[in-house]
Amino acid sequence: MNSPELKWLSDTSVFEVNRLPAHSDHTYYATMEEARREEAMDWRYSLNGSWKFHYAANVESRPQSFYEMDTDCSGWDTIQVPGHIQLQGYGKPQYVNTMYPWDGISPVRPPEIPQDSNPVGSYVKTFTKPEKMKGQPLFISFQGVESALYVWLNGQFVGYSEDSFTPAEFDLTSFVTDGENKLAVEVYQRSTGSWLEDQDFWRFSGIFRDVYLYTMPEVHISDLKVRTELDESFETGVLHVDAETEADLHFILENRNGQVVAEGASPLTIKRPHLWSAESPYLYQLFIQVRNSSGELVEVIPQKVGFRRFEMKNKIMHLNGKRIVFKGVNRHEFNCRSGRAITKEDMIWDIKTMKQNNINAVRTSHYPNQTEWYNLCDEYGLYVIDEMNLETHGSWQKMGKVDTAWTIPGNKPEWQDIVLDRAKSMYERDKNHPSILIWSCGNESHAGEVILNISKYFKQQDPSRLVHYEGVFYDREYNATSDMESRMYAKPADIEEYLFSDPDKPYISCEYIHAMGNSLGGMYKYTDLEEKYPMYQGGFIWDFIDQALVKKDRFGQEFLAYGGDFDDRPTDYNFCGNGIVTSDRKLSPKMQEVKFLYQNIKLFPDQKGVLVKNDQLFEGTEAYELGWTILKNGLPQQGNVADVQLNPLSEQYISLDIPHFEEPGEYAIHASLCLKEKTIWAEAGHEVAFGQYIYTIEQKAAEPAGNVTVVEGDVIIGVHGDDFHVLFSKASGTLISLQYAGSEMIAAPPYPLFWRARTDNDKGNQFAFKSSGWYTSSLVRKCTNVELTTGEHSAAIAFDYVLPISEAVQATVTYTVYGDGSVHVKNDYKGAGQLPDMPIHALSFKVPADYSQLDWYAMGPEENYEDRAKGARLCRFQNAASDNVSPYLAPQESGARTGVRFVKISNENKKGLAIHFINDPLTCTISPYTAFELENAAHHYELPPVHYTVVTVAGRQMGVGGDDSWGAPVHDEHRIHSENEMTFEFMVQPL
Repeated sequence: MNSPELKWLSDTSVFEVNRLPAHSDHTYYATMEEARREEAMDWRYSLNGSWKFHYAANVESRPQSFYEMDTDCSGWDTIQVPGHIQLQGYGKPQYVNTMYPWDGISPVRPPEIPQDSNPVGSYVKTFTKPEKMKGQPLFISFQGVESALYVWLNGQFVGYSEDSFTPAEFDLTSFVTDGENKLAVEVYQRSTGSWLEDQDFWRFSGIFRDVYLYTMPEVHISDLKVRTELDESFETGVLHVDAETEADLHFILENRNGQVVAEGASPLTIKRPHLWSAESPYLYQLFIQVRNSSGELVEVIPQKVGFRRFEMKNKIMHLNGKRIVFKGVNRHEFNCRSGRAITKEDMIWDIKTMKQNNINAVRTSHYPNQTEWYNLCDEYGLYVIDEMNLETHGSWQKMGKVDTAWTIPGNKPEWQDIVLDRAKSMYERDKNHPSILIWSCGNESHAGEVILNISKYFKQQDPSRLVHYEGVFYDREYNATSDMESRMYAKPADIEEYLFSDPDKPYISCEYIHAMGNSLGGMYKYTDLEEKYPMYQGGFIWDFIDQALVKKDRFGQEFLAYGGDFDDRPTDYNFCGNGIVTSDRKLSPKMQEVKFLYQNIKLFPDQKGVLVKNDQLFEGTEAYELGWTILKNGLPQQGNVADVQLNPLSEQYISLDIPHFEEPGEYAIHASLCLKEKTIWAEAGHEVAFGQYIYTIEQKAAEPAGNVTVVEGDVIIGVHGDDFHVLFSKASGTLISLQYAGSEMIAAPPYPLFWRARTDNDKGNQFAFKSSGWYTSSLVRKCTNVELTTGEHSAAIAFDYVLPISEAVQATVTYTVYGDGSVHVKNDYKGAGQLPDMPIHALSFKVPADYSQLDWYAMGPEENYEDRAKGARLCRFQNAASDNVSPYLAPQESGARTGVRFVKISNENKKGLAIHFINDPLTCTISPYTAFELENAAHHYELPPVHYTVVTVAGRQMGVGGDDSWGAPVHDEHRIHSENEMTFEFMVQPL
C-alpha cells in the first residue's frame, strides 16, 4: 500500500501505512555530559512554528495535488503547529459528550464516516536538513494529530496513521534531499478512528502536539524496557534492562546525590533501595552507554528509574507492601485558549495544584497524555492510571439507556486490530514510567471480546501492573477484563452493598462525585468508606479542569464559552464544565472540600492538645511543623508551633500548652500541619492538613438600650429612635425602610425566599419539575395579617403570609425594633404534608450597591454548603459581594457560607449594617444578583449591571449534591422537607 487512498479513512483494517513501530519515549545523547544535562537533543530538530495551511470544509474541496513539487503553496495562509485548526480561525469547535458529533446530520454507522462534513487541513512546511543530520538516516515524529494524517515528502507518499493521541513516526531517509524539502501533511477530522474517540470533550482536528525530525547514531537503542524487582522484604532491588540492540552496553545507576550505586551489565542489584511512591518519589538515574564495534562511546541514554512494587494481595491493591488508597482526579489536557495543545507550564501548574491539594492520583481521561506529563508524575509523585485512546460511548448508550444494536468494538473481529494498535502504542511509549501503576483499556465502550483481548495483551506484556476497565459492569461475561471492580457514579449505598457481598475484587470509583458547576456535595460519604472497608481503595473525581474556551461577546469582551457558543450543533452545552479548577486555571471553591477530605494526615484538636493521625503509608511527619492558634469570636488570641514525629500509619496525641480563657465567647482551636521547607511543589509554610475544635463559654445577652416611638398611620407603621427610622407597610406587607444616621439601607424590601438559582445538579435531577411551586411562592405572596405590638423599649410588627404553593402553609415574619436601632427578625414556617422539597428557607432583601464590602465570622473562607462544609473552618474573613458569584460556566447558586455568626455589610466608609445570629448559626449569601437574575442568565455576561447588594439570610439551604449531574438528588439528610415546622432568627444592627 504505497499509494494513498481515501478509502483508508473508513477501513478498519487500515489504521497505519509505513508507520514505524511504537517504542519507548527515552532520549539519547552523544556524551555523558550531554546526558547529564538532559537538554534539547542534538539528534532532534523541531518543526514547530508556522506552516502554510489550507482549510477545506469537506473532502471534495481540498487541494488534491498540493503535495506535488510544482504546486505553489506560498500564497496560502499560515497556521501554528502545534495547535488546533478550529482555534485558529478555521471551522468551529464543537462540544458533545456521548453522542457522535454528526448525530442527526449524517445517517452513517461504523465504520462509515460523514463525507459531507469531514474538514481537511492541508499543511506544508519547507525545511533544509540540518547540517548535523546530513549523511544520516532521517525520521519524523508527529506526537499527536487528530484524527488521521497522510504524509508526503518532496511529492512522494510517506505514510498514513490514525490514533490522535500517540506518536506517528515515519522514515524519511529515501525521500529527503540535502537542499530544500517540501513536507506535506493532509489531516482529516473524521476517520474510522473517530468512532473510537467519542470522549466527552471538544471536537477539534489538526497537528496539536510537537512535530520534529530526528536521526540517530550509527549504533542506537530504538526501544528500551526498564523493569524493577523487589524482594519480599523490600531490602534488595534488581534492575532489568532490555534494549533492542546488538551493541555492547554498559549500565551506570546513580542515586539522587549522583553517587554510583550499581554498575555493569543488566541486571543490576542494589541493597536497601529508596522506594518510589507519591509520598516520596525517589528516582535513580540510570545511564546506558552504547559503544560501537570499535569500543567507541556513540550513545548515552539517561533513564529515570523508580523502584516500586504494585500488586494485588489478598484481594487488595498494595504498593510496596501497603494498602493503597487513590485520592484521585480525572484530567483532560486542556487550556482555555489552545484546547488540548497544552504547554509544559500548564502541566507543571496542574501537578503542583494537585500536590498542594492532597491529590495523589490521576487518570488520563480518556487517552494517553503528552509524554512530558508522565515525566512530571514520576518526578513530583502522582499515581497514574494510563488510559488508552478508546471511547465509543455513543454507539451503545443513548440518552442514558443502554442500546447495543450497533455497539463497537464489542465482539466484532474487524475492530480487534485497530483497537489493539492503540493499546500497543500507549504501552510501548509509556512502559518505563514508575508513576504508572495501572493500564486502562479505555472508557465507556461497553464490553466484549475485543476489549478483553486488550486486557490480556497488557497482562502478557507487563505483569508488574494491573489492568482497569469499567465497562464490564454492563456485561459480566467479560468480568476478567478488569483486575478491580470499577464503577462510575455509584451511590455510596451501592458501593457498600458491593463491599458487603464478599467480593472477589477491590473497588475503585474511576469517576465519582461529578463536579459540574456548584457540586461536590456529599463527597465525604465516599471518603468515609476508605477507613470502613479495606477493599474500598478510593476514586477519581470527574474532573480536574473545566473545558471552556475563550471567546468574545458581541461587545468584544472575552468570556469563557461552552458548547453551543460557537453555533456548534449538535452540542451538550455547559456539560463541559465539571472541573475543580476553572479552564483559566484558577481554583474553584470546590477545591476547599477536596483538599480537606483527601488529607493524608488528620488533626483532631481539643482544649489540651491535638490527636495527629498519620495515614501516610511510607513517610513520617518530619517534614512538617504542627501549628496551633486559639481564636475568640474569630480573632486570634494566642498560638505556637510544636514538633511532631510520627511514623507512617500511626497516631499520637500531642499535648499542647493551650491557654484556658474564662471570658465568655466562642472559641475555636485551629491546628495545622505545614511544610518546614520549600519543596518542588509548594513553598515553605504550605498547609497540608487542618483540624478545628469549637467550644463556647456562655454569656447572658444584654438588652438593647434606648426607647422607641411608634407612629401608626393608615398604611405605614413607623418606629423611630435616636438616629434611626424604620418603616413598615401594611399594603406591601413588609419592612420598607431602614435608615441609620440618615442613610437608607433598604433598596428593595425583604420577603420570604424559598427558591435558589438552580445549580447544574438541580437542573440535572429536574428538581424544578416537582418543586417549582416554591419559585412562584418566592415571587408572589399574599399578606393576610399585620399585627403591631408595642412597648417602651421595642415594637414588634408581624406579617402573616399565604403562599401560592398551598393555603395550608403558614409563613410569618416578625420584626422587633429596639431602642438602639437593632431589628430582631424571626422567620416562622409551618408546613403541610404532600409538598415537594424546599430549596431554601430564607429572607432576602436588597441594599444599595455601595454596601458591598463584607466582613464575615462564619465557616469559610471559601463558599460552602451543608453537604460541602467539611473543609470549611470557623474564621473571620473579608471579601466583596462580587466575589460570591463563583465562576461556574453557567450562573447559578453560589457564594453561600454556612455557620454564619455575623456578617458586616459596609461601604468604603465602613458604614452599613451587620447580620447577627441569635440561637443557631445562619446560612448567608450576599451577592450582586438575586436568585432569579442568576437563574435566567445562561452566561455571566448576561447578568445585569450591578445596582444592588442582595442579602439572603437563611435558616437552611439544601445541599448541592454531586453523586452525578443527571438525576441524583441531594442526599436526604441535606434536603429540606417542607412538611416540617422551621424557624430562624437574626439581628440587624447598624455599623
